[in-house]
Amino acid sequence: MPESTGRALGDFLRSRRERLTPEAVGLPPRPRRRAPGLRREEVAERAGIGIDWYVRLEQGRAVTPSLTTIDALAAALCLDETEHAHLRTLARHPTRPAFTREQAPEGTARLVHSLDRPAYVTGRRWDILTANTAATALFTGLDRLPADDRNVLVYLLLTPMAREVFGETWAAQARHTTAQFRAAYDLQAPDAAFTTLADRLRHGSPEFRRWWKEHDVASGGAGRKMLHGHAYDYATFQTNEDPALRLTVCTPR
Repeated sequence: MPESTGRALGDFLRSRRERLTPEAVGLPPRPRRRAPGLRREEVAERAGIGIDWYVRLEQGRAVTPSLTTIDALAAALCLDETEHAHLRTLARHPTRPAFTREQAPEGTARLVHSLDRPAYVTGRRWDILTANTAATALFTGLDRLPADDRNVLVYLLLTPMAREVFGETWAAQARHTTAQFRAAYDLQAPDAAFTTLADRLRHGSPEFRRWWKEHDVASGGAGRKMLHGHAYDYATFQTNEDPALRLTVCTPR
């Protein structure tokens, strides 16, 4: 397993272990715990694997767990469906080329700008590759950002206008987006484009620093956003040219 992917796998396992309490998994409480969460030996026992093997996994050392072991760890750590899928992906240790900012496919860009409702395309790093007039009108201030700063996380976490746009729902939306970015980051790091963005967000947003330490992951899809006090349903689609690019369309309720 590549060192960077092994480290991401180990960090994720550790974060899930530290959030569990003995009581949550039916173990008797034990006094004098020096660190939060379950002990490594408790996780290993629940998963039916050796403690030395589990320690190697958390340390990101060169081991390749089987799918059966990964599934057992997911059950032992009480992972939800999204976390389980993320753990499986990390265990496959895919190799990825160095990141370069994408461009929206020409046909997709024409479609976006032909729509009368807010629509935009994002890339692997949540860069906003193209957005129509309705989208820039809805997300106030987006079109005033420099081209290199047109990124969902930069807009949400470092731009004061975003807090006004999302109002009371800003924290929930920003936290969920952080979890989505974390899932992509784990697979791409230590790519400089991803680590530089994460460092910038940690420096500029105390909320991001706190959520980043929690190591939550989330997936995308459809849902609802509150923007300027009004509800918008949104749906996300993969593009045929590059399935990693996402087309998002918002529809006012």
